[in-house]
Amino acid sequence: MMIELLHGDCRDVLRTLADNSIDSIVTDPPYELGFMGKSWDASGIAYDITVWQECLRVLKPGGHMLAFSGSRTYHRMACAIEDAGFQIRDQIMWVYGSGFPKSLNISKAIDKAAGAEREVIGVRTDGMSATAMKPDKGWNANSMGSVLNVTAPATAEAKEWNGWGTALKPAHEPIVLARKPIEGTVANNVLTYGTGGINIDGCRVGYSDDYDKKHQEDIRKGTGTFFGGNGVAVSPQIDMQGRFPANFIHDGSDEVLELFPNNVKGQVGMKKTAGDFRFIDGDLDTVQKFQTGLSDSGSAARFFYCAKASKKDRNEGLDGFAEKRPDERTTTGMGTFDEKGVAKQANHHPTVKPTDLMRYLCRLITPPNGTVLDPFTGSGSTGKAAVLEGFNFIGIEQSAEYVEIAKARIEAAR
Repeated sequence: MMIELLHGDCRDVLRTLADNSIDSIVTDPPYELGFMGKSWDASGIAYDITVWQECLRVLKPGGHMLAFSGSRTYHRMACAIEDAGFQIRDQIMWVYGSGFPKSLNISKAIDKAAGAEREVIGVRTDGMSATAMKPDKGWNANSMGSVLNVTAPATAEAKEWNGWGTALKPAHEPIVLARKPIEGTVANNVLTYGTGGINIDGCRVGYSDDYDKKHQEDIRKGTGTFFGGNGVAVSPQIDMQGRFPANFIHDGSDEVLELFPNNVKGQVGMKKTAGDFRFIDGDLDTVQKFQTGLSDSGSAARFFYCAKASKKDRNEGLDGFAEKRPDERTTTGMGTFDEKGVAKQANHHPTVKPTDLMRYLCRLITPPNGTVLDPFTGSGSTGKAAVLEGFNFIGIEQSAEYVEIAKARIEAAR
């Protein structure tokens, strides 16, 4: 297994890599939102066509790329990737329940501008729990979150605009799925370069339990027989490896699961009880009968891949690293807390992705023994995932501090 971490601006380092030398690219570039005032998140590099042209050059023909972005800025990155010569193949949605609303309270802003003092009428938590809240405390260690005052509008104008804000709670991040143009047919490209396809069977969505698996088999199998155009009986194809992967991935959080219907037994599904499929003069003729209502049940979220975040994932392998505050809002993590109740963590990168998610994405587009490239390595989540999947990895990161964190996390995974 080859692991290489390169320190520098990816616009410079990419030029040192050979043409057609990379099997896949899985990366989480800056979203260009100026997140937490970070300069690297407002440089415009994600919109720089020359970055993606270099990525195109180093990828083998037919090689795929997966790149995250923000809901507000995805279109500009996707256009730059397409203008660089990539084919946009799809968009994967990463849906989660851990986002913090970053909305301006217009009513408060109006009162502040008027110099009006608002009356405190209660408290609320801005963290993981509502336990042990006290109005006179800005934070309580038992709640692992900030306790904030709830105030009433003071001016007539503020009352009129009470409940109005400026932004929605973030709950998804789009991922562009792009491919370098193939040479000839897909079959020829795959045989020549080993790239061009995506790993469907290796990324199927596992059944929730044996009961779920059994009834999916019933749906596919039925009791009849398919007859081909030549009149020869053909057994139905039964796929027992899992559901076909979709362009939707979620984190399994309660907030996300609530978005899906929870069907009861006998509510959905169709089971064939008698009859055959026949092709007659090219047309499908059926004498089958259906009985509706399989005994399958559960949340429809089980139809999609669930990439849960591990509590120890972020800081794994970073024993001995100094703990720092990742930002002003983070209240979770395995680190200690400062005087304001903000978690200090050895991995203080603010946009760490779950390893399970990154493993799935690497596995989806990387051929066996292939090399994964991440030109925006950050704290090394892609590298950690690639190593755990048995792939080679090349990472590029401009921050020397993050390079050291990435090295430690990847080495721990190896």
